[in-house]
Amino acid sequence: MSESIRVLHCVVNMNRGGAETLIMNLYRNIDVSKVQFDFLTSNEGVFDKEIKKLGGKVYRIPYITEVGLLEYAKLLRSFFINHNEYKIVHCHMDKMSGIVLREAKRTGVPVRIAHSHSTKSEGNAVNKLVKAHYSKYVIKCSTHKFACSEAAAKFLFRKTDGVTILRNGIQVEEYRYDENNRREVRTELGINDKFVIGHIGRFSEPKNHRFLIKIFKEVYKKNKDAVLCMIGNGILEDEIRRIAVHSGIENNVIFLGSRADVWRILNAFDVFCFPSLYEGFGIAVLEAQTSGLKCIVSDVITREVDVTGNVRFVSLKKPAMVWAEEILENAHYNRKDMTKIVKLAGYDIADSAGRLQKYYENIRKLFIDGE
Repeated sequence: MSESIRVLHCVVNMNRGGAETLIMNLYRNIDVSKVQFDFLTSNEGVFDKEIKKLGGKVYRIPYITEVGLLEYAKLLRSFFINHNEYKIVHCHMDKMSGIVLREAKRTGVPVRIAHSHSTKSEGNAVNKLVKAHYSKYVIKCSTHKFACSEAAAKFLFRKTDGVTILRNGIQVEEYRYDENNRREVRTELGINDKFVIGHIGRFSEPKNHRFLIKIFKEVYKKNKDAVLCMIGNGILEDEIRRIAVHSGIENNVIFLGSRADVWRILNAFDVFCFPSLYEGFGIAVLEAQTSGLKCIVSDVITREVDVTGNVRFVSLKKPAMVWAEEILENAHYNRKDMTKIVKLAGYDIADSAGRLQKYYENIRKLFIDGE
């Protein structure tokens, strides 16, 4: 048992998405002398270098969009045959985890974990049909099931029984509100005297940036000192920039790109707005709360995300003006240190990583070493 357990995590890429950020947070806080993470990916990711520094390996095979379903399945099968050292496969690919888990099962991988991070599938009608087909293999071919929330468990596994809820922990102390950081960041961004609405999320359909711009436009009508700061990048960024220009608010919208210092930027915000169409949990909302921010979020997001009482849920059926009013009503408050509350709620990444490590160790004893 002295040799570390090597767990193969399967993702499309290791960029700054919610699931990928969680995996890295877990990786940084787990005892790598006992559990080591390796990754099977399809595209380069911003975390690849750090993974290698931590002692992990990054493998890459072309994804379905490049080679098609049949060839992707063959490549997976070949990988598992040639890398039979992996006894634990941990998948984070939504319903498409099914194809990975199926090939892992066919090639004799004894422990196959499916991990749900969302409550809805992305893509067009054809993509959703393909995902629906492979979702049955998620249930048939997984030996263990994880989810970030009960809603995410019901989405992928149709139930919560037998599903381990692993909280989306964060480095809580890192997100403690800091007045000095606030002044520094606001000076850097030139927003010292502004009312700043913040958002974190990749520019993709689920994050609902189009509606976010509409909301901000309504806020701007009432407060010309308002600024919208958005952290993230993605395929819809150029479109959102054009919409901001067309709406006449481009001078008050700041695109910050992908950031490694989200914890620092959050200090500069006054209110956090998160009108997502769906989320498995909404780790960005947890980060914002930990920084002491009031959060205005869509009512489709699980109530589990409100760990401080500072989250206001608003229906996506409500017009942008209603959202703007909610933001302005929550514009003035005494920002408090929320780290203790977040820790007590069980969202410190050290707790999540410790729990996952014990889980892997128990799995090894039961399913691999046969103790």
